[in-house]
Amino acid sequence: MVPKNRFAFALAALLFGATLVAQPRLTLDYSAIAKRLVQQLALKPGERVMSLAQPGVWTALLPFIRYEVMRAGGIDLGVVEILSEPVPESFDPAVLQKGARESRTYYKAMFRDVDAAIMMPGATPAHPAYAAMQDWLKDDLAEHRGRRTIHFHWVENGSAYMLPGQPLPARPAIDALYQRALLQTDYAALADVERRFAAALATADAHVTSPSGTDLRFRAGARPVNLQDGDASAARAARGNVLIDHEIELPAGAIRVAPIEESVDGVIAFPASQWDGQSVEGLKLRFSQGRVVGVTATTGQAAAEAEIAKNGDAGRSFREFALGFNPLLAVPDRAPWIPYYGYGSGVVRLSLGDNSELGGRVSGGYVRWNFFTDLTVTVGSTTWVRGGKLVVSSP
Repeated sequence: MVPKNRFAFALAALLFGATLVAQPRLTLDYSAIAKRLVQQLALKPGERVMSLAQPGVWTALLPFIRYEVMRAGGIDLGVVEILSEPVPESFDPAVLQKGARESRTYYKAMFRDVDAAIMMPGATPAHPAYAAMQDWLKDDLAEHRGRRTIHFHWVENGSAYMLPGQPLPARPAIDALYQRALLQTDYAALADVERRFAAALATADAHVTSPSGTDLRFRAGARPVNLQDGDASAARAARGNVLIDHEIELPAGAIRVAPIEESVDGVIAFPASQWDGQSVEGLKLRFSQGRVVGVTATTGQAAAEAEIAKNGDAGRSFREFALGFNPLLAVPDRAPWIPYYGYGSGVVRLSLGDNSELGGRVSGGYVRWNFFTDLTVTVGSTTWVRGGKLVVSSP
């Protein structure tokens, strides 16, 4: 007979082994990831490329990126590190702010001849090094230069979103889905369907509805539609009309547009969400000419009103319509969650706040992204998304 302690040990080992088998396994393919990032840059011989990275984050990928830049005929400028975060509590915020302002000026001088940069996971536009690179991107808009950056946020920059009542999957599962999307997306087909949707927006009004009460109309007209189709070439950047045309997201998959402000009218009904740090349910915002004119909620209405009010004009303004087209980033049917900023097919973003980076007229800095997975989107007489599922795709 097996002693109780040995039996317990054997059972535990069996269960532990089963757990290990059940966990998703993934070895990140750094070589393939680097090849894809550099391939999307479509480097011309002699173009100068650098990476911006947080110390200790994805460091294993950096040598592969530098090698692929050289192999593609580019000039490798190495890696600029941002200040590691979180910073020690003893650091004086005033010292950090002064240092950031001063370093941004000198970084801009340093980056004068940089043709392309890769923002690695952990780096953001708030860091002075990338802010300096972004200053060049803004300067280049008027001159139609091909300077550009790749935004390679992965998970570290908060790209994965929970649905109400659903937890996020384990990190290996997110890594596996993102890697597959990055490496296996049909970029030509993605660009085709995004271009067709942008063309439709230019000629007809859009109507967005949901079973819970969303009923919103807007017009894009001649507003620029940003295509996040993965094309990070100099030629594409040179054709860009707004800042984000020079900032290419990988993985790819969404279109983004700031509708004509005065054209935005109707209601957005939200799922359970958090506003001003508090839970809000049954929230509906009513818009007239692009501004919030009514707020109702079953619980937490005061919190929603407080967040809107304290952010001034930006808090009351409709910012952006975004629609995901990448089937490899779609919300999973089982254990659902929202991958990569809603770039998956059928996911809609109806955002509030500053839309200046999209060519809109609202400033102020405040941005609130709101994700929806059950909307129906019609442009003119064509329904593109029904109940959160993309129904018009590439031929």
